[in-house]
Amino acid sequence: MLNYLKFIEILISLQFIFISTMVPVFFKLPFKNHINNSLELPITWQIPIVILLTLFFKKKVIFKSLTIYLLLGLFIIPVFHQGGSLGYLLTPNFGYLIGLFPLINIIDKLNNKNKISIAEFLKSGILAISTMHLTGITYSFIQTIYSSQYDVFLYNMGKYTIGKVGYHFLMLIPLSMLIKSITYIRNLD
Repeated sequence: MLNYLKFIEILISLQFIFISTMVPVFFKLPFKNHINNSLELPITWQIPIVILLTLFFKKKVIFKSLTIYLLLGLFIIPVFHQGGSLGYLLTPNFGYLIGLFPLINIIDKLNNKNKISIAEFLKSGILAISTMHLTGITYSFIQTIYSSQYDVFLYNMGKYTIGKVGYHFLMLIPLSMLIKSITYIRNLD
């Protein structure tokens, strides 16, 4: 049976995953003469939040939260970035959501260390994000073979991987600045 504290950890993780999915990334641009001087990037805060949650909680908690998130999005309410329902299985986005499981697995290996260096975190983060994107590419490739629409594969790879992987790697930099604080908080127990 699930104890009370694990239930709270799962609930907190699930709430953060929901919120991070709905909030797009904005940057203020230095242009003063334009009416809208912000830039919306084609990503959300979901990946950095999942990495952060994995550093705070154990892998099992984040796996359970992500599984609940996927089940809710597929069968109950449209909580994914671009909707939901069983039809979401046919989009390339779902492959990247599945890719969060190996990402969590790789980042969780840092939880076994008392002290995490920034270099270790960046190395694990790059490996984890690369693995997530490879999972998404593989999922998209399987969809392409199944539907025999080979021209769509390159488009999906450009839109979902090449267009986003740089931003995902860039998001590791602010997270790496939190490593000392995270290590300190985790060692308080």
